[in-house]
Amino acid sequence: MPTGVAIRDPRGQLFDAAERVLLRDGPSGLTSRAVTAEAGVAKGVLHRHFADFDAFLAELALDRVARIGAQAAALRAMAGSGTVAGNLAAALPDLFSPAILALIGLVIARDELRAWLRAATGSRIPLISESTAMTADYLAAERDLGRVAADADIGTLAPTLIGAAHLLFTDADGTPEPAAVARVVAAALAAARRPL
Repeated sequence: MPTGVAIRDPRGQLFDAAERVLLRDGPSGLTSRAVTAEAGVAKGVLHRHFADFDAFLAELALDRVARIGAQAAALRAMAGSGTVAGNLAAALPDLFSPAILALIGLVIARDELRAWLRAATGSRIPLISESTAMTADYLAAERDLGRVAADADIGTLAPTLIGAAHLLFTDADGTPEPAAVARVVAAALAAARRPL
């Protein structure tokens, strides 16, 4: 890119480029040079906006954590409408998109990145922890409305659902079929059904 040409959203452009590189080349192919080449910008653009590549990766993960926060608000707003299982099944593909799965793998693979994110967010496993909290918050809202059993152990149910969904999406060749997602949600929610 020629010098002096303004980039409208350099952070977003670099984050999106990093996800594309991560999906295509995996964690070992994710370098600052690969990201800037994918974004079509000079390497200096990344270093103008971030202290170093590790700071860039941390900010990318924090940006995606913030997106989960927005998804959490949208899911919680659905409490009382549709079905509990349907609402959760509809939310899972966004939580476990190929780009998010690749980013989770990167966070797990890089000890220093995971430690930095843990210090910044308080999450034991960034992105997974926020997804679990989102699910727990939604289930608690549905429990308050009487659509989930009053004695449901949401502290166990939410990580069980997120763990099972994570495995389903990771094992799938692409996004799993909606019916497969619905089966995982239904199985996880079986213990939370209101007694008849």
